[in-house]
Amino acid sequence: MTAPARTRTSADLIRAEEPVLAHNYHPLPVVVARAEGTWVEDVEGNRYLDMLAGYSALNFGHRHPALIEAAHRQLDRLTLTSRAFHNDRLAEFAERLAALTGLDMVLPMNTGAEAVESGVKVARKWAYDVKGVPADRATIVVAADNFHGRTTTIVSFSTDESARTGFGPFTPGFRVVPYNDLAALAAAVDDTTAAVLIEPIQGEAGVVVPDDGYLSGVRELTRREGCLFIADEIQSGLGRTGRTLAVDHEDVVPDMLLLGKALGGGIVPVSAVVARSAVLGVLHPGEHGSTFGGNPLAAAVGTAVVELLETGEFQRRATELGVVLRDGLTELVGRGVLGFRARGLWAGVDIDPAIGTGREISERLMREGVLVKDTHGSTIRLAPPLTITAQELRSALAALQKVLV
Repeated sequence: MTAPARTRTSADLIRAEEPVLAHNYHPLPVVVARAEGTWVEDVEGNRYLDMLAGYSALNFGHRHPALIEAAHRQLDRLTLTSRAFHNDRLAEFAERLAALTGLDMVLPMNTGAEAVESGVKVARKWAYDVKGVPADRATIVVAADNFHGRTTTIVSFSTDESARTGFGPFTPGFRVVPYNDLAALAAAVDDTTAAVLIEPIQGEAGVVVPDDGYLSGVRELTRREGCLFIADEIQSGLGRTGRTLAVDHEDVVPDMLLLGKALGGGIVPVSAVVARSAVLGVLHPGEHGSTFGGNPLAAAVGTAVVELLETGEFQRRATELGVVLRDGLTELVGRGVLGFRARGLWAGVDIDPAIGTGREISERLMREGVLVKDTHGSTIRLAPPLTITAQELRSALAALQKVLV
């Protein structure tokens, strides 16, 4: 008889990855095997409270029953046609997503980086066809410390040297200005400017929330100067900040939205460019596409995500629980926390470097059964599923207080 295969431990699996996986990530030493709601479980059966939610890809928690049901139902019917044919799920997805965001047309893609790349292409096409910018002269203004993805074009306008070093030559046509600085933005815009592309809240930079009036100022400036306002809401959108979109806090409607992460419900990769018809209408057959973009499974799950957001429940939860998060972090300022920035259920927390780096604090929290992720230096990010309870949130904050010694 063949002996039963030995169950591989977390340490076994981590060691097994080393020679066969590219080393482009530095994950915490936890190997997740199962998950439900706000909790994940490793291969040994240890449970952890997920306070990262896949960088907002899991806004509705792990395996939300309505999303799992939608996926199962579609798996039994049709998964992929490619856009060579129509499918019976795509029209409803596009209709409801456009209505949710207050815009007109949808370009479905898969990943966040694909959405950003698509947005860049559309903005350039619009600049040439509509604005009349001379061929190959279009520029796009972006903000320093941005994070829009890691493709070659996107890292061309990153200011993070770890994302850029060794990957040149870079794509031209971008101008970088300080974030949250309307005067610098105005100085960078000219007749060649196709668009201003910004994150309404900078996520990777440490959840940097701009001053009140910045987003409305960007909207006013772009309208006055005749260029597009592109809002990258891939992390900040779909309920995370207490509104459907982060731009909603200033009642701003951009010309183009970039969505992803939570749009796939933590089940399938789904992203989208959503824009005014006068903007997305510049695309014609053959000029852009994606084999999996708008596939029936993605459309079914994406429609179920939009349906959850249409109720307003998750936006309200993020607002109400955001008060709990903010109050708890306020109590820790001066007690190991130097400061924090928060909006809704999203916070960047600056830890006293004398206590530890962001990585060290994340590892300590992991040992307390709480999963977070560090960003620059001694900053950690908190972005739990919007399904978290007040008790679970307070438990995570208590764990943070415990490790700040």
